[in-house]
Amino acid sequence: MFNVESWRVIVEQGADGRVRSEATVKVFAGDDRTVAVGEGNGPVNALDNALRSALSRVFPELEKFELTDYKVRIVDGVKGTGAVTRVLVDTTDGLTDWTTVGVHENVIAASWMALEDAVRFGLLSGDRK
Repeated sequence: MFNVESWRVIVEQGADGRVRSEATVKVFAGDDRTVAVGEGNGPVNALDNALRSALSRVFPELEKFELTDYKVRIVDGVKGTGAVTRVLVDTTDGLTDWTTVGVHENVIAASWMALEDAVRFGLLSGDRK
């Protein structure tokens, strides 16, 4: 389907106080390697936009996918900000809803896992419709 080579997120606050997020995703889909950049109102939104941008030419059905909820839970609260987090992402294609999970000590990595799985599941489910 597709393979992820790498992803990266940059979050910066400018002199004007505005916080900006930008993500770069490198994927192999079909016979092509694609490098895509996405911007968003936060790092997870930027990653989502970059992944969609990278894959939309090969998988135009991604346009129908919409993230409907995003939840972060602390798995082990003893470690404070160093705790393992669990991220739940709810997605829909307008006909079916699904939830994917990512778990990692880095909340952005956990978010990426849930986002990537949401896209994979949605694409696989579309093959069965």
